[in-house]
Amino acid sequence: MKEFKSFGAFAAHLERLAIAGPVVTHLMVEAGAEEIKETAQGEIGFYQTDISPYPDWAELSPDYETAKVAAGFEPDAPLLRTGEMKKSIRASVDGNEAIIGSNDKVLEYHEFGTEKMPPRPVLGPAAHFSRNRIYSMMARATFAWLTDTRFRWRQRLK
Repeated sequence: MKEFKSFGAFAAHLERLAIAGPVVTHLMVEAGAEEIKETAQGEIGFYQTDISPYPDWAELSPDYETAKVAAGFEPDAPLLRTGEMKKSIRASVDGNEAIIGSNDKVLEYHEFGTEKMPPRPVLGPAAHFSRNRIYSMMARATFAWLTDTRFRWRQRLK
């Protein structure tokens, strides 16, 4: 734990923290967004279980599964055909705001379902699954940032 020899030294430490604060929070948001993105990409190809308010993924229909396998794609791998939809999931950060999503219209259909297809949400559950890892990462980084003059908090974002 950092000890201060005077109120002036403590004030100088607080000033350094204030200056670094926006960078620290930006990097935390960036690391959290990357965690959610990677989790979402990892969900594709595997049946997901119920995480309220997100439903279990319905089994692929036998006709669809047969056609998919006949076309040379991996069996029993929901949402995974060429891998393009998985690669389309991106994270971007502007200041302290993050957007995790995809421009792939098909992912939108899967996320919310259609009249003919049940929803197989990816992004919402990924945020939910990532939540505790992100909280833990941010807590470690915040503690390191507040207590370490060498700013080892960057290492805590991994």
